[in-house]
Amino acid sequence: MSALTWLNAEAFTVFGQKVIWSDMIGNLMGLAALALGWRRSIWTWPAQLLSGLILIAAYASAHLAGGVGKQLLVIGVAVFGWIAWQRGKQQAQDGSIAVRTATWTERGVLLGGAALGTLAVGGLFTLYPSLSWSPWADAYIFVGTIVAMVAQARGLVEFWFAWLLVDLVGVPLAFNNGLAFSGLVYVVYFALVLWGAYDWYQRSRTTPAQALEGATA
Repeated sequence: MSALTWLNAEAFTVFGQKVIWSDMIGNLMGLAALALGWRRSIWTWPAQLLSGLILIAAYASAHLAGGVGKQLLVIGVAVFGWIAWQRGKQQAQDGSIAVRTATWTERGVLLGGAALGTLAVGGLFTLYPSLSWSPWADAYIFVGTIVAMVAQARGLVEFWFAWLLVDLVGVPLAFNNGLAFSGLVYVVYFALVLWGAYDWYQRSRTTPAQALEGATA
């Protein structure tokens, strides 16, 4: 049995939903990455990279091209974030990453990029229906994930809110496409996102000098 065949084999069934190994392992790695991100640990990026590699198999098995494409971009952004956090590590007081709230210009760029990106990717999936069973939801998650990770790489508190918006669509889409473990993990993501957003926001307020320095960089 090849590694790919094993990854897409059934691990167990829960509440009538089949859980495959790639879905379970990849999402557990993603959950660990989010927890490490909350702790502002640079290890969040290699964890996200490994999660992306494994989840490619899961999304391919569900014929979600947007999910596959998203994970490929996740891998690329994880490399970018890893490098960015390595360079910015000295900015934090305790050796971890300094965080800040985004400027209004940055928020506008993130929102505009998310809207235009979703329209472009959703239009592509609609034009070629074989790429995705749920083109607009798939495109929304695809683009939203990239926006969230780019904001995270910049150390912006708003990255948590981007994840929150992704989760609101990701949960039903995952269950509807037979990726039960993804759906369950998205629910856990939701709790971690709320906790992480509060923690990062509090930290951004306690280091005003660093926040101003980051905003003007």
